Amino acid sequence: MPITKRAIKKLAHDRGRQKARSREKDDLMGAVKNARRTPSRKHLSRAMKLLDKAAKHHIIHANKASRLKSRLSKLVKTK
Repeated sequence: MPITKRAIKKLAHDRGRQKARSREKDDLMGAVKNARRTPSRKHLSRAMKLLDKAAKHHIIHANKASRLKSRLSKLVKTK
């Protein structure tokens, strides 16, 4: 456990940031799953938006976002 006052504040800040990042990643993966299950333009656009935002915030790697976007767009093209 942190001892100094600054370390206590940092721990609280880090936990808050961890919750926010976790929430963002959960939303992202839910949108990706939804786009895979029912491929439509609406679901695809939401997933694309969240993938771009997650890559920008370093939640996931940019190449992973690109790869997922490519795979999702293939699903919508075939329908």
